[in-house]
Amino acid sequence: MSAQDGGAKATSVRALSRSDLADVAITPGEVIAAVEGAYLAHAADPSGNPRKLNITAGPSISYAMLGQTDGFVGFKTSYTHNGTGEKRYYTTLSLYDEQTGLPIALMDCARIGGLRTPAVSALLARELAAPEAKTALVVGTGAQGRAALPFLLTALPGLERLALLGTHPEGIEAVQATLRQHDPDRSVELVRDQEQAGEADIVLAVAGPRTTARIRPEHIREGALTILVGYGVEPHVLWSADRLVATNAEQMALTGQDFAHPETGLRRPDAELPDLLTGRAPGRTDPRQRIFAYNSGMVITDVAVGAILARAAIAQGRGKEVELWS
Repeated sequence: MSAQDGGAKATSVRALSRSDLADVAITPGEVIAAVEGAYLAHAADPSGNPRKLNITAGPSISYAMLGQTDGFVGFKTSYTHNGTGEKRYYTTLSLYDEQTGLPIALMDCARIGGLRTPAVSALLARELAAPEAKTALVVGTGAQGRAALPFLLTALPGLERLALLGTHPEGIEAVQATLRQHDPDRSVELVRDQEQAGEADIVLAVAGPRTTARIRPEHIREGALTILVGYGVEPHVLWSADRLVATNAEQMALTGQDFAHPETGLRRPDAELPDLLTGRAPGRTDPRQRIFAYNSGMVITDVAVGAILARAAIAQGRGKEVELWS
C-alpha cells in the first residue's frame, strides 16, 4: 500500500481514529498470520525491532517503539498517566511505506494492540501446549479476556473444554458473547475457584492489576502451559517453571520486573518465540514440563496488524487527510 493506492500525499497523512478502526473487518486467522510473519521476519533480521525506550514519571509511564517489517516502518507511542484523578491511556502508531518513504496513516493503536496480543498468545499456545492439551482457562474478563478464546481456538481447534475465571458480570457476559459470535457451537464454563486452574492444560492470565486471582505453583498441573499477558498468577509460577519462553528477552527484561526474584533477579528465558517458529529452538522438550510463557509484545507485530487495518480503512474512505508538512 502506498500513497498512490489511497494513502497520504507527500505533505499529508491519513488520521484514523479509534472509531474509524473499530469495526474494520479482520479475522483471528488473518491477525495470527500477520503476527507470525512479523516474527519470522524478525528471526531473519533482528535489527527491525530495537529495544523500546521508556520514561517513568512518578506513577505514570511512557514508551516509544520503532519497528520495520514487510515493507512498512512504524513508530508507536504509549502513555499511561496515573495522576490523582482518572487513569488516562493513549497509544498511537505512525505508519510509513518503506519503498516510497511516504506516510500512510497516523492511527489510534488501541484496537491494534487488542488484536496482536491475543494472536501472540495463540502462537505461544500452538508452539508450547502439550500434544494432548484439551482444556484452556482464561483468567480475567477485560479486553484481552474477551478476545482470548477465538484466537486460542483458531490456533488450537482441538481444545474441548473452555473455562473462565472472572468476577465482573458484564465482563463475563462479554467473553461469552464474543465466543458465541466466533463459534456459536462452543460455550465457556465459569469457574469461581482459582484452584480449578489445576484442571487446565493452558492457563492464560490476562486479568487487570486489581484482580484478586493469585494462581500459585501448586495450582498448575504437570505438563501445563501458563501464558502471562497481564495479571492473575504469582511470580512463583515463573520461578518454578521447568521452562521459560518469552516473545523477546530484552522486552521481558524491561517490562517483567514484577517477576524478578528478590535474590537472583529476573530469570533469563530458555527460548524466544521467533526461534520457536523457525525451528531454531525447541519449545516443549518433555510433555510433563510446566512451561511459563511471557507475552510482552513487539512493535513489529503492531506494524504488521496496523498495515492491514490501515489498508482496509483507507480503501473504505475512512479517516481524515491532515496536512502536516505543507
